[in-house]
Amino acid sequence: MHTDTERCVRAVRSKDARFDGVFFTAVRTTRIYCRPSCPAVPPKDENMEFHPSAASCQRAGFRACKRCRPDTSPGSPQWDVRADAVARAMRLIRDGVVDREGVPGLAARLGYSARQIERQLLAELGAGPLALARAQRAQTARLLIETTALPMAEIAFAAGFSSVRTFNDTVREVFALTPGELRARAGRARTAPALTPGAITLRLPFRAPLNPSNLFGHLAATAVPGVEEWRDGAYRRTLALPYGHGIVALAPRPDHVLCRLSLTDPRDLTHAISRCRWLLDLDADPVAVDGQLRADPLLAPLVDAGPGRRVPRTVDAAEFAVRAVLGQQVSTAAARTHAARLVTAHGVPVDDPEGGLTHLFPAPEALAGLDPETLALPRSRRATLLTLVASLADGSLTLGPESDWAEARARLLGLPGFGPWTTEVIAMRALGDPDAFLPGDLGVRRAAQGLGLPATPAALTARAARWRPWRAYAVQYLWATDAHPVNHLPA
Repeated sequence: MHTDTERCVRAVRSKDARFDGVFFTAVRTTRIYCRPSCPAVPPKDENMEFHPSAASCQRAGFRACKRCRPDTSPGSPQWDVRADAVARAMRLIRDGVVDREGVPGLAARLGYSARQIERQLLAELGAGPLALARAQRAQTARLLIETTALPMAEIAFAAGFSSVRTFNDTVREVFALTPGELRARAGRARTAPALTPGAITLRLPFRAPLNPSNLFGHLAATAVPGVEEWRDGAYRRTLALPYGHGIVALAPRPDHVLCRLSLTDPRDLTHAISRCRWLLDLDADPVAVDGQLRADPLLAPLVDAGPGRRVPRTVDAAEFAVRAVLGQQVSTAAARTHAARLVTAHGVPVDDPEGGLTHLFPAPEALAGLDPETLALPRSRRATLLTLVASLADGSLTLGPESDWAEARARLLGLPGFGPWTTEVIAMRALGDPDAFLPGDLGVRRAAQGLGLPATPAALTARAARWRPWRAYAVQYLWATDAHPVNHLPA
């Protein structure tokens, strides 16, 4: 996108918010970079240059605009559409892997050398992994400075900086303000009530439109007691994080999702925000998705009736895989019951003074030694579950941001008890493949038949070729024709 100068200029002139996060506008005369929708008067065409990332702008010596705050743009949707090495690297960097494991750790997860990853990221994004991670650290630092009362030294290390001096220099370079000046500006503008000690409240931006009905409805209707709940208009759940654990509350608002995080270690903030955005599919481009699906005359009425549907995902791919097995051929209520029993017996207890959350969902390592006789499941499904958790625990199966979608599908299908439905629902909601498709799903087939679409899996798959690469979103629109609670925002 950023190499198409004419198209970028048109987006800047029209202040098109759809391209926020897709590319950034750098102004040579002021040495400032902005999001395309910046409300300031657009510069002359000859004074603009375009970059694929905030890190690329910073590397070229530009600082962030104080008016449009380009560092808070939604993430680029292309990283959740693609499965190549660059896209997987970007998902891992967004999760804070470089801060925790360095560039060698990033490369090891992807199966490449550090030099290969550096070269690929530089070629496509104009910045290497360290520069991209630095830009993210700056964004996290700004968030902590403006929304918490933490001392600056604690913020520096929580955001991933190695020293307070580096933190100060980076903030001053990126935002043209000192950390103290940033906090003072935020303090003058803040109208929200004081935060509970230890909690961080922030806004998660998205590209409009966003339809919260199936998104939050699905999460609430399938919530595992003790791990998830719907309370006071928000979806709440526990989070297992690299340095500790946390509790998040997510509430839909017209132009953002309100996010309230309580963390045992502030160093987990970057990872927690990334997981929450992934869970709610907030980096999607609904205009592109709905535009293609609307081209099918049989799907168009569904899209027009509720545009902006997202795919409800998960904060932990391994957790979702376990829950997918527990949900095979049973009702939503039964799946919740089975999962709740595992949580009570094997989950790590947590305190939740603001609600009814009690445990973290058990990790594969905690489930690997399960006694099959304690599982109230058919014998074949016990074997499926135990094989899955053993594969996840020993590392022979990896599910996460670094996963290659085709390879993960092949490994899942090689496990006993895994068929196309279970594999595709994991690909859709855990791995984030936007083209995952469930032609054999009962709800999808029932909806297809009601719309006049082919109802048999083979015929429906053939018809769905025109929906690619957005078939996972088409599934959301088909599911939404049913009156099931997953399709409705809870009261």
